Amino acid sequence: MKTMKMVGFVLLWALSAGAVWASATPAPAKKRPVHKAVIAPSAPDLAPATLTPEQMAWAQRVVVGVVPCELSQKVSVEPHPQHSGHFVVQSGKQRFAMVPVPTSTGAVRLEDASAGAVWLQLANKSMLMDQKNGRRLADACVNPEQQAVALAMEKNPAPNLLEPLPVAAPQAGSAMK
Repeated sequence: MKTMKMVGFVLLWALSAGAVWASATPAPAKKRPVHKAVIAPSAPDLAPATLTPEQMAWAQRVVVGVVPCELSQKVSVEPHPQHSGHFVVQSGKQRFAMVPVPTSTGAVRLEDASAGAVWLQLANKSMLMDQKNGRRLADACVNPEQQAVALAMEKNPAPNLLEPLPVAAPQAGSAMK
């Protein structure tokens, strides 16, 4: 009986040691199948929306080309090859068919309503946003025109509206009579 318990103990110990040893050695890595990223071919080929004359006027203000952004990202803004006033905006593997949306602030806004993507061009920078998920896809995208405006804003910052304006000192020779 004692021998039987001893054999059982040794067997149990050997099995547990083997399990510990087996878990300590990494299993060979399984190769995952490589899936090529597919850009939705339908994105730039969506049925074109009829643009108003106001939207066509806003389309003239869109700066096109490849724009470098922060974190080594790039955004490409190109006119749609078949539909006047429409634009194809691409960042990495994401591609959007966008149309201009008039704004009251003067900012250029392109929007892909079905994807929830928005491209904003401000005077000093541009950004690509995902409205559905509430995050920026690319930020601080600056073309040469915007870089010049940003430098001018750094040199001549707007006055702080919460502080009083400085009082100018009277000039010499202009005494009040």
